[in-house]
Amino acid sequence: MRLNNNVTEFILLGLTQDPVRKKIVFIIFLIFYLGTLLGNLLIIATIKTSQVLRSPMYFFLFHLSLSDTCFSTSTAPRMIVDALLKKTTISFSECMIQVFTFHFFGCLEIFILIIMAVDRYVAICKPLHYMTIMNHRVCGALVAVAWVGSCVHSSAQIFLALNLPFCGPNVIDHYFCDLQPLLKLACTDTYVVNLLLVSNSGAICTVSFVMLMFSYVIILHSLRNHSAEGRRKALSTCVSHITVVILFFGPCIFIYTRPATTLPMDKLIAVFYSIGTPLFNPLIYTLRNAEVKNAVWKLMERKTTWDKK
Repeated sequence: MRLNNNVTEFILLGLTQDPVRKKIVFIIFLIFYLGTLLGNLLIIATIKTSQVLRSPMYFFLFHLSLSDTCFSTSTAPRMIVDALLKKTTISFSECMIQVFTFHFFGCLEIFILIIMAVDRYVAICKPLHYMTIMNHRVCGALVAVAWVGSCVHSSAQIFLALNLPFCGPNVIDHYFCDLQPLLKLACTDTYVVNLLLVSNSGAICTVSFVMLMFSYVIILHSLRNHSAEGRRKALSTCVSHITVVILFFGPCIFIYTRPATTLPMDKLIAVFYSIGTPLFNPLIYTLRNAEVKNAVWKLMERKTTWDKK
């Protein structure tokens, strides 16, 4: 049961209040979001229809693209529409839904990236036992754990948000609802809640990042025993994964491991990991992966053939 009875909606200030800049924001982020949808849905369709991309790595890439699509959709469409409006409001219920979905799919992406690192470790360090260890049942179980873990994390976030009392100020200096900007509006001491936020979101981001980087160091170290061709292929895959990890975790750690203080750059950094990363991921994975590129071209060729018929 939520304690706040005085606030039924919030006002989102967005990235800017300047009318001209809001139009620029609308155009830029509409292009970004459409690019995100096109890139990730293309990867999803390619993996689903391709007979070549059947290894566990592509099974996990499918779920990464799915989480990227949903993660971006949790904030981008509203941000784009709000850029056309003079006054942007969001109801309390919609705000809580946005908090839940944003953290759910953000956390899901973290867990999928960890699973992909495990997959690469087994593939490179234990190649003879790879298909035995990473069988269909294990892959399905790992993804299921990721979804359940994400639900637990986002449920904790929404529990904290629902128990914040709001007495009057309802202007959120952000372009979407998140727990940190909401803490500034709560009419109570938020020290404990902020501590829980840092120990939850902050710890997940930091620990996961350290684990991932450590695992890739082990993987790269083990490549010295591989052939030149094997090293080249494994290195290309690992570099793609490491790039995604740094682009996603760097901004997240900056935002969620600090006390409840806001900086002018916070909104731009949030844009980078909430909208930028889901756009970059399909580009990184397709441009650096020959198998995905070939499968995408085959899909496009089939689509062209069907259209001609």
